[in-house]
Amino acid sequence: MHAFSVDVFANTLGNLSAILEKAAANATARKFDPAVLLSARLAPDMLPLTRQVQIACDMAKNSTARLAGREPPRFEDTETSIGELRARIARTIDYLQSVPASALEGAETREIVVPAGSRKLKFQGLEFLQRWAIPHVFFHVVTAYAILRHNGVELGKNDYTGPAREV
Repeated sequence: MHAFSVDVFANTLGNLSAILEKAAANATARKFDPAVLLSARLAPDMLPLTRQVQIACDMAKNSTARLAGREPPRFEDTETSIGELRARIARTIDYLQSVPASALEGAETREIVVPAGSRKLKFQGLEFLQRWAIPHVFFHVVTAYAILRHNGVELGKNDYTGPAREV
């Protein structure tokens, strides 16, 4: 459970941080304020880049905390720059890596209750990780990637997945 939560989330968020770094460099090279990207979205009814990053971080830390039977730390949604978003990602990764593998022993059968608007959803730990946590983190990270790609940031699949290890 630790390998498929903490390790996967930390890696994915690390890739997101690198994507944001490329976005800032791209804005500088194209001579516009990188903050313009923070409110970018793919559709009028879609959340902007800033919220995509915040939600990806929240889903990763909150899901890991729930799997460990802990109260998740709260992060205020106050980021107004790419640097601040990258700092939020770093804080999230630090939290994830502070959760020892032993805290997730037996988590596959732990009952997880997730607030979802006016509803509450109930899962067993493994189902929660497979069908809720991982898909939601990936959705928000890939959406952030797509927003930046749509806005001209030169990104490729390897930026999203991270480099493969050569043998």
